[in-house]
Amino acid sequence: MIFDCDGILVDSEPIALRANAVSLAEYGWPLTDTEIVERFVGRSHEAIDAQVYEQLGPERGAAWAARFRELHEGGLAAVEPVEGITEALARITLPTCVASSGSHNKIRTNLTRTGLLSRFDGRIYSAADVEHGKPAPDLFLYAASQLGADPARCVVVEDSQYGVQAARAAGMRSFGYTGGVTPGEWLAGPGTVLFDDMRKLPELIAGL
Repeated sequence: MIFDCDGILVDSEPIALRANAVSLAEYGWPLTDTEIVERFVGRSHEAIDAQVYEQLGPERGAAWAARFRELHEGGLAAVEPVEGITEALARITLPTCVASSGSHNKIRTNLTRTGLLSRFDGRIYSAADVEHGKPAPDLFLYAASQLGADPARCVVVEDSQYGVQAARAAGMRSFGYTGGVTPGEWLAGPGTVLFDDMRKLPELIAGL
């Protein structure tokens, strides 16, 4: 079982959304929440930075990046687990790992803050480990290879459109969590079961 981190384990997406909205507006590229979710949620830092730098140019792009980090890190100081995920993990007996677009440092820091690191330590994979981030399948295929698992037998838990696209490209089934910032219709598609409460996840998995 492959879990995304932000928005699935750690309730960090609303924090990133707010930090992006404020910092982008300050540097001349105001975007709506929907536009930010569509462009950024589920993508790697490198992919997001590339979009912003193309729009703002190198000087304002660098200033935006510093401002975003300031706002984002300030919000993450009080980050919590996604509601219901702790209870769900306690009931899941399948082998699990984390595969996230975030950096290794970010993933480990946020899992530590939310008390979840011990559940995944040694089985954490980042977009930094592969050539292409989501929506390419590279990260999920890499995670499966590290666990010695057949991709066709893996299940991904995701909250972003790029994440479920990556799962499909990897030949994996997925569960799309609709309780976050991404509209449920953006997650719908072949091989994806939508759900809105993490506490339902163990029963959904048992029904596969």
